[in-house]
This record gives sequence, C-alpha cells and structure tokens, in this order.
Amino acid sequence: MNWLTNFRPPGLKSWLNKKDTPENLWVKCPTSGELVYRSDLEESWYVTPAGAHLRISPRRRFRLLFDDERWEPILLPEVSVDPLKFRDDKPYPSRLKAARAKISGREKEETVEGGPPISQDDCMAAGFGKVDGIPTVVLVQDFAFMGGSLGMAAGEAFIAAAQLAVARKAAFVVCTASGGARMQEGTLSLMQMPRTTLAIDEVQEAGLPYVVILTDPTSGGVSASYAMLGDVHIAEPGAMIAFSGPRVIEQTIREKLPDGFQRSEFLREKGQVDIVSHRHDLKATLARVLYHLMPKLRRSGDREVPNVAAPAPDVEPDGRSRPAGKEAAD
Repeated sequence: MNWLTNFRPPGLKSWLNKKDTPENLWVKCPTSGELVYRSDLEESWYVTPAGAHLRISPRRRFRLLFDDERWEPILLPEVSVDPLKFRDDKPYPSRLKAARAKISGREKEETVEGGPPISQDDCMAAGFGKVDGIPTVVLVQDFAFMGGSLGMAAGEAFIAAAQLAVARKAAFVVCTASGGARMQEGTLSLMQMPRTTLAIDEVQEAGLPYVVILTDPTSGGVSASYAMLGDVHIAEPGAMIAFSGPRVIEQTIREKLPDGFQRSEFLREKGQVDIVSHRHDLKATLARVLYHLMPKLRRSGDREVPNVAAPAPDVEPDGRSRPAGKEAAD
C-alpha cells in the first residue's frame, strides 16, 4: 500500500482507478517489438511498419481481394460433431462452441468495416465474386479457429467451394493458414487430404486455375496436401511454410538450421514458392496470375496483362498496336 491509496481527497480515488484506455489499443510488432496503434494497422491491412504481415480474418481477406469489397457468401455443408466422442481436458464440442463464440464476436466487430456477411461455422469461409473482373471463388482458412486445423468441416468446405468454382467456371483461390490436421477427429481428419486432392483434380480437369496463397503459418497435413498442389503458389512475406516446425527438425537432426529456413523467401529461392507478394500488392499479383491462366475471361477492352514485362501478342515491343495480320518479329 502506497501513499496514493492512503491519501484520498474527494474524487482522487475514482480518478486513479478510472480506465478509459481500451486493452487492444496497441499491437506489438513481432519483428521489431514496436507498439503500433491498432487503427494504423487496420489502415495498412495489418502490415506493421517493420513489414511483419499479421494474421487477418476471412472478412478482411475478402475485402482485400474482391472487387469493390463485394462478394456472395457461400453456405458450407454441415458435418457430424464429435464423431469419435473425443475428450481431453475438455470435451470436443465445448472447444468448438468456444471457437465459434470467438469468431462470432470478431465478426460483429468487423461488420462495421463493410462488406456482405460471411458464413463460417468452422475454420473455413468461402465467397464468390470478381478479382479484377475475373469470376473467382475464394476459400479462406482461419487460423483463429482452433489453429485452422483441418477436419471434416474444412474438407467438406474445400470440396463444396471447388465444385462451385467448376459449376460457375470460375477460378479457385485458397488462402491457407493452418497448424495441421485436427487431432480431435483422428483418422477422419487425415482422410480430408486425399479428398481435397480429388476436388483439385476436378477443377483442373475443367480447365480452371487453382491458385494457393500461402499465409503464416501453413504447416502439417495442409502443407502436405492442397497447399502444395496449386498451379501457382503465392506467399506473403515471412510466412512459415513447413510440414513440421524448425524446433522439431533441429531436435531430430541435432543441427542448427539456416537463417530464414521454412520462410516464404527461402522457399522461393528453392523453387517451392513461385511468388512472394506484399499484402498491399496481393490483389494485383493474383489478378496478373489469373489473367495469364484465364486469358479468355479478360474483360472487354483489356489489351495487355497489367504489370507484365513482355508485351501482349497484339502489341509491338515499343508499345504501338500491331497492324492486323502482321506477325510478331522473331
């Protein structure tokens, strides 16, 4: 007990005990340790001044990617709850209930930021809209829901989104963020790995692109299945992409791993990732990829693929339009 608590002029105690500052006003940057205003992070799509790409919700991911922040929410199939009657220190249904309450509260806070509602009962949320004019189904994996763990609900959501992409002749884009398979569902969770692979085959057989956006973290059974089966793999800077974490590997091989091991930049150098794109440029990067993979769906009036070094087929190297019937110079 100090002198402030003993000395109590009228109104001083209430003034000292008053707390007007919100608890979440500041966010600590994991890279620099700097405290950043949450409002500043929201304006920068949760990228800190030091360049750390923090995790964002499906709603923010949809707002970032879809034209005019508009999309059609996709209702995802329901699955059996707790088929194995799994229990550790808490029953599995209790964990699901707590996770759903968490994302429901977040959704209420973020709805005021804009955009249509989303449908999410598990770690997956899907929407249909346009990315720079190209019809696209975007499926987002939410790490805030039980670590984005892959279970039956996630598998069914993936298959439903892939089938909708085929039905609407749209591109299929998946944003991954997961710690791996969901242990509470045992072998049933592992069965989603081949099931999602078959769904990808359907998309590719229909001649439609399947693009994966790898975010931090993507690991375990997700990285061993649909996260690494894309036509193009785009990663956010600094994202951890692995099967097992560096600590486990170091303890197994008893050696120090290289700096940046299992990060997106390291994997791009090794050929496992095609593009590392800053979040602010992510939509433009994705649109450029989709333009190349779906040239027939370019909007009328588009003559060139944006931000491409090589000229379009109907444009001379100096930028002039090529006369009809004239072939490109060798």
